[in-house]
Amino acid sequence: MTFLHGPLQKTPIDAQTRSEIINNLWSQKPSLQLQQGDLDWDSYFTYYTKQCNHALYDRGRHISSRTHHDVVDIAQQLEDLSSKDVIKQNLRSNLTSPNLPNENELLESSIDLASRLLLMMDIGVVQYGFSGRRQLVWSTGSLRDFLNGYFSQSQVLGHDNVKLERMFTARNLGRIAGIQIEWTDNLADHLRIIDDEDKRVAIFHHASFLKWQNSKLFPDGLIEETLRSLALLFPQSDKHTQKWFNKLPYSLHLDSKVIKCGQLRVDDRQIEKFKFWHDRLVILKQVFDQSRPATLSQWWYDRRNGVQWYTFWVAILVLFLTTFFGMVQSIEGALQVHKAYHPTPL
Repeated sequence: MTFLHGPLQKTPIDAQTRSEIINNLWSQKPSLQLQQGDLDWDSYFTYYTKQCNHALYDRGRHISSRTHHDVVDIAQQLEDLSSKDVIKQNLRSNLTSPNLPNENELLESSIDLASRLLLMMDIGVVQYGFSGRRQLVWSTGSLRDFLNGYFSQSQVLGHDNVKLERMFTARNLGRIAGIQIEWTDNLADHLRIIDDEDKRVAIFHHASFLKWQNSKLFPDGLIEETLRSLALLFPQSDKHTQKWFNKLPYSLHLDSKVIKCGQLRVDDRQIEKFKFWHDRLVILKQVFDQSRPATLSQWWYDRRNGVQWYTFWVAILVLFLTTFFGMVQSIEGALQVHKAYHPTPL
């Protein structure tokens, strides 16, 4: 664990330290066939670095953690299902100066940082940074109990007539329905419509984190269902989706494995198979179905209603031909008038 004693603010994080962090945050591999090298960790460590920088704002005066080892130590206590009060008591003994005026803030910030890095959820309040995302305040009990309470909300929306067809993909959200994807690092925001005009949806793209994930803090089945939702929106066998994704800007720091989550069979595409993301999928599908083409490109790609599509483009073709032949006749008439006034000499 020598590499873990490096400072949090040192960037970039070298390969050995990355490997130590991964193995110590999530101690057991979920599959003997899965290796770290099979996954794309660049996007996760972009998130890791960003979170550490936010927490160490103002020269780290508001947090007690200083090294990767400090983060891992707290994460392991979280995995042991210790309550927040117990973890704070354990950390209190590690403070260099006892009875500091902001002691509680130092401990809370350290626990919140470890929670965010362990779960990729906005746990706690970032007082000296702004994420623009909904933050989750965990105050008492174990983190597992808090997460179970958060994700155990009962389904409210019905799903009659909601069908997740093969054309319901991330690529088609934009080109057909004009819905913009906001790539998020916060699992709690996954599939949430995030504006009043229903034109932006958050999608959690960290497939490598999910595939490696084996934390017992998450409710049973949540990780598997999230991966299935990605397979729904980014079908691995869809070459058009793969090509579209590969053209997205590198500056987005997206996890390249999001398009390697498999392909859902017809049976797995049923909306009732989704428990945790059920209501958000229902809302997103309703927004998708109720959208109407606003641009010519959307009219071209939107073939959900075949009769409407053909009617529109036949009308466009008729309009084009009418305009074209009208222009031809006008030009021909103008030439005849010109020739009448300026006859060609014999």
